[in-house]
Amino acid sequence: WAFATLGVPAPQLFDAIARASKKRIGNLKPQGLANIAWAFATLNTPAPQLFKGIARESKKRIGRFKSQDLANTAWAFATLGVPAPQLFDAIARASKKRIGNLKPQGLANIAWAFATLNTPAPQLFKGIARESKKRIGRFK
Repeated sequence: WAFATLGVPAPQLFDAIARASKKRIGNLKPQGLANIAWAFATLNTPAPQLFKGIARESKKRIGRFKSQDLANTAWAFATLGVPAPQLFDAIARASKKRIGNLKPQGLANIAWAFATLNTPAPQLFKGIARESKKRIGRFK
């Protein structure tokens, strides 16, 4: 997370993180899954096998994801162009339930991620539109 936040590329470190994370993916908490995906995407570092594992584990535990974790995960997969239809179905369902808890940036990131990966989610988009209209003054 720190390297990505500062924009410091560290390919060897991220390779090691990907290998270690694949082995421990089942032990990571939802925020850890989201943060790893976010960090790899922020530094534009593809890790296909890691993202497969993140998608699988995230889908299983989507009910425990906080709103920010949902937004960050969707954003990361879309940023790296990693399609994950089953994960995105789960994110759509979970996001609809938590739509009122998403910050404006989260609403925008989720909408962008679904559009970027050409993943239709009409009910989610209706909810995002409704919630965005209510909070239009809070968008930057």
